[in-house]
Amino acid sequence: MRIVVTAGPTRERIDRVRYLSNLSSGRMGYEVAAAAKASGHSVTLISGPTTLTPPRGVRVEMVESAREMLKALREPFRECDALVMTAAVADYRPQRRVPGKIRKGKGPLLLTLVRNPDILETLGASKGTRIVIGFALEAELSEKRALEKLKRKNMDYVVLNDPTTLSSDRIRCTILSPTSKRALNLKTKKQAARILVQLLEKAGRTQ
Repeated sequence: MRIVVTAGPTRERIDRVRYLSNLSSGRMGYEVAAAAKASGHSVTLISGPTTLTPPRGVRVEMVESAREMLKALREPFRECDALVMTAAVADYRPQRRVPGKIRKGKGPLLLTLVRNPDILETLGASKGTRIVIGFALEAELSEKRALEKLKRKNMDYVVLNDPTTLSSDRIRCTILSPTSKRALNLKTKKQAARILVQLLEKAGRTQ
């Protein structure tokens, strides 16, 4: 299979030295890419900024912002059999990026934020026969919200987890589809990655 994996956070620049981001380490995506490659698949990894070393034999493209990630995804998505979207993409970006450095003033600093493109929703609209797995980070672990996201973004599976997953080596999550539910109770991300790749392989065989 030709599998595309996204990983890591995105960064949205405020000025030359500051940005908006999140606590994602990128480990889940890198483990999925490694597991897919170890199983003999052709893998493209599109990664936001991380300190991780990419798996050997995997095509890697590094990006920074949400818009850069969407641009980098368009061509490999057209050619792939499956997409695993583990990246924690920033929902918002500053409306205006200051070209230099914002100087400290006496009063509060107000930033106007605008919506970033929803990558999964954008790509899901032209999914075709591709298998798409996305992640839903929900503090309340709401299966209802995760399934709504799955339907809205045209995914095959959604992995529901909570903020404790960020920057951790382990994950407690539930893999949901319109007709199935599988809980993974505090697995290492390496173990969870193997399970997701097996899920892709099984889905690919049944198409």
